Formats: sequence, C-alpha cells, structure tokens
Amino acid sequence: MTSRISLVETLRDLPPEWPDNPLPWIRDNIASSGEKMAVVDDDPTGTQTIYGVAVLTDWSLDTIRSELESDLPAFFIVTNSRGMPPSEAGAVNKEVGRNLRIALDASDRKVAILSRGDSTLRGHYPGEVDALDQGLGGGFDARIFVPFFLEGGRYTINDVHYVSDGDWLTPAGDTEFARDTAFSYISSNLRQWVEEATGGEVPSGDVAAISLDDIRVGGPGRVASLVSELEGGRTCIVNAASMRDIEVATQGLMIAEAQGKKFLYRTAASMMRARLGQAAPALLTRDDLRLPNSGGALIVIGSHVPRTTGQLNELLAMPGIHGVEVNANSLVYDAVELEVARVAKTVNENLSQRRDVVVYTSRELLIGEGAEQNLMIGQKVSDGLVAIVDAIDVRPRYLISKGGMTTSNITTKSLGVRRAVALGQILPGIPTWQLGAESRFPGLVFVVFPGNVGDPGGLVDMVSKLAIPG
Repeated sequence: MTSRISLVETLRDLPPEWPDNPLPWIRDNIASSGEKMAVVDDDPTGTQTIYGVAVLTDWSLDTIRSELESDLPAFFIVTNSRGMPPSEAGAVNKEVGRNLRIALDASDRKVAILSRGDSTLRGHYPGEVDALDQGLGGGFDARIFVPFFLEGGRYTINDVHYVSDGDWLTPAGDTEFARDTAFSYISSNLRQWVEEATGGEVPSGDVAAISLDDIRVGGPGRVASLVSELEGGRTCIVNAASMRDIEVATQGLMIAEAQGKKFLYRTAASMMRARLGQAAPALLTRDDLRLPNSGGALIVIGSHVPRTTGQLNELLAMPGIHGVEVNANSLVYDAVELEVARVAKTVNENLSQRRDVVVYTSRELLIGEGAEQNLMIGQKVSDGLVAIVDAIDVRPRYLISKGGMTTSNITTKSLGVRRAVALGQILPGIPTWQLGAESRFPGLVFVVFPGNVGDPGGLVDMVSKLAIPG
C-alpha cells in the first residue's frame, strides 16, 4: 500500500528555511574564481532549470577545449547514456571524463564537474559515475548525491525521496518510475537506495547524509563542516525541500571545496541552478523566442510513461492538432521502412499545409526479457523516430520532443546538432534550446519536454502558448 503524505502538512512541519540568501555569495565566489560548470548529462533534459548555457552533443577533446574558453558560464555534455546498455554507458562516461581531465590539465580554468541524473532515480548508477570518476583520474573525497528537483516536485525529507502529485507526496519507490522496465527499484530511503543500486557494495549505514536540520538550522557553515569530514570517496546524500535548501547546501559545499575538498556530484537539475548562482528566471514567452508567424509545429512523442500518455490524450483532443500514430511493433519487429515512409509522408503533407502535427508511438508497452533487452527495444523505437524526422523535409515552425532518448537521438542523428544554447524554460522544468548553425534547421526553436514532467494539460498549455496570434 502506498504511504502517501500531505505535501502542505509535511512542508509546514519542517523547520523554517535558513534566513540568509546564499546566491550573492555564490555569484561572488564564481566571479572571483572564474569557475565554470561542466555537466555530464545522461539525457538532454538537464537544462530544465537554467539559462544561457551551452549544450554539446560532441565531447571530443577539441570541443571541450573550445568550450572552456567560451564566455558562457557552463556547458552540458549530453551523452544519452541512460538509453545505453551499462557497458556502453560506462565506456562513454570514462571517455568524457578522460577528455575533461586532459583539457583541464592544459588549462588554468577552475571547473566544477557534475553528473546529471534522473530525479526519479532511473539511470546507470553507480556504473556511469564510477566510470566518470576513473576517467577524471579519481581522488574525490566524496560523491554528493542530490536528486531534489523542485520544478518536477521531487523532495528529499528525512532521507526519503518523494514525488509530488498534486497535494500528495508519494515515496519514489511506490511510483510508476520505480517500475521502469530498465531501471526498476524498491527503496525510497536514499541510503537504502544507494545500497540497493550498488548491490550491497555500499551499505546504507556507510552513506552519510546532510539533514534538513543541518541545512535550515546550521546553515552553510554546518554543511561545510560535515562535508569536510568526508573522505575516501564516501557517498553523501543531501536532503532538500526548497531551492533555499539547495542553495545553502551548495554554499557549504563550495566553502569546503575552497578549503581543499574534492567532490564528484550526481544530481538532478535544481542543483545546477544553485551552483551557477542563478535565481529563478521568468518563463519564456512566444515573443522571446521570435517564432515565425506562419508554418506548422512538429511534436514528436516517444516517452511512454503514464504521465506522457495522459498529456498526449489531451493534446490529441485539441482542435487543430493532427495526430499520426507510429506502430511501435513495426519499428521493433518488422516493416520498419514502410512505417517510416508512411508516417514521414503524412507529416510532410500536413506541415506543407501549415498544420500542427504530433507524431507519437503506439501506447502499448513492448516488454522484453530483462533490462538490456528492454533498452534494446527502446533504442529500436527511438531509431524509428529518428528515421521519420530524418525524412521530414519541411521546416517546422518549432519542434517539441518528448522523452529523453527520443530527444537525444533526434538532435544528433536527425538534426545534426553539435552545439545549442539553452535559452530558458517555456514552462516550469521544460527547457528550450536554439539549435546551432551546423544543424539541419539552423536557429530552430527546440523544446525538450521530459517524459516525467508536467501536469495533464502540459502539452496543450505549451502548444497554446506558442500558437500564432489571432
């Protein structure tokens, strides 16, 4: 039975937040040290809280060296490793780490390195973090684990990680996300989850924790004192129920780093905003994006989580939306070329007539024998969507892609994106990019809509917001 608790009552019963705003201190520290942030992102959705940063789909040594010299405060390396088998994900992260280390060895730039993972605890943990650690040359005093994500309603309280759904908090292990066919888990207590994820290699009793009392009563000094005691690569989880909590924890961690401690981070997206010292930006408007006043939009939906399906159903009921269903069975088992040709032809016809089109995979979940086969099925479906987008020759007014693996493969394989700029968020937790000049559609506004984010009307709200005036 799911042990839901009241969101309002739980937050009300917590100690008051730390009164002092850490952001000015964080910004001053960055300005004086020249620190840049490098994020190794396991799918393309990690820019969902920040703005004005580079997004790279290429992690060659030359690319990293060039980005270290750019004026932007951070860059995200999108590996799409969440959609890879464990061995491939590890190899990619080790390569990224090695290239970062070589580039940094030849630079005097100070860089904070974070591994961005899913706020609902799905992904290759600890494997890809182990590999990144190896590539970077090791020597970290601790791994700091922070899955809090305010925009998505993810809270960590008393070491238990929760997912909010309206007025309720549900332990993560009791949600649909814990039943993911590739990354299932049982534990909601993060200390126990680390033990589960590491197969017992890291016992829950060995996992350190920064509590909300430490953060809200002790402040940055208390956090700095606690993390300064960590050594030997020990795992430490951070509790958080607000952005102020994350900002206080970030200041404390940066104080400890200035005193010589070395941390490797595995975090969700909210930590990125705190680390850059950014306040919550205003949501982007249609005018901000300078969208053309003609043409049809393209929405591509590969995510199959229940939240996405509910959003899709509402979008399909919206007047003016033309839906094209892709038969996932055809993409996985047979008739791939015929299905790709059929869908692409229909989409091109609709876009040519300036209609908004949503391309979505059939909602029946295809399940294989074990996690690796399920990842393979997901990859084949994603490859089919890539082929469809590749065959679309009418430039859309804008493009929305829903689902991490779908988005990563479309950007790199269909659109040829090597660098984009994250402009900000069009809705809470939903980043918007402008594609680089090297892409198939230079300057295209590309909305990265995570599968596990948004309320039931999220897609409808977005399409309505971006609609042509009048």
